[in-house]
Amino acid sequence: MTGDLAVRPARLDDLKEVVELRLALLREYSHAPMYEHLRPDAETRARELFSSQLVSPNETMLLAVRRSHIVGILRCVDTVGSPLVYPDRYCYVSSVYVRPHERRNGVLRALVSAAEQWCAERGISEMRLHNSLASPIAGDVWDAFGFEVVEHVRRRVLPDPIFGDLPRRHARSKGGAY
Repeated sequence: MTGDLAVRPARLDDLKEVVELRLALLREYSHAPMYEHLRPDAETRARELFSSQLVSPNETMLLAVRRSHIVGILRCVDTVGSPLVYPDRYCYVSSVYVRPHERRNGVLRALVSAAEQWCAERGISEMRLHNSLASPIAGDVWDAFGFEVVEHVRRRVLPDPIFGDLPRRHARSKGGAY
């Protein structure tokens, strides 16, 4: 079903759909520790953040479109690497989301292919991404696309400054100041 699928860069007039898709991704992972506390005003914050990203010369949001409906998104950021190791720059891939009814229909493959082309046009030779451990399927998919695990991101929740030794995630769930 990829014959009627096109990938194009997002524009400012796509902001509503960009916000919808990227917040859907966060909601899908709301059970994961890094994403479990979505702010009540996330949509307002997202509009401001994502509109600035849409006009940035160092990044793009690629949209997969089927029959005039946006069915997927992938964000690419031209990122400066460490001055001590190669490469000098890499593409940081984030905010990858395909609508559930469009999964397993070539949408992600088309988005990744467009991201590879974006990298080639900029002379970027490496792509990096983070994916949540909350979805083993996502890890398998990224493995299939040739991404290998090279680091682990670790998190430690510190005591809440208001509630003392009670970790922040528990303070919030008990009606804390968050």
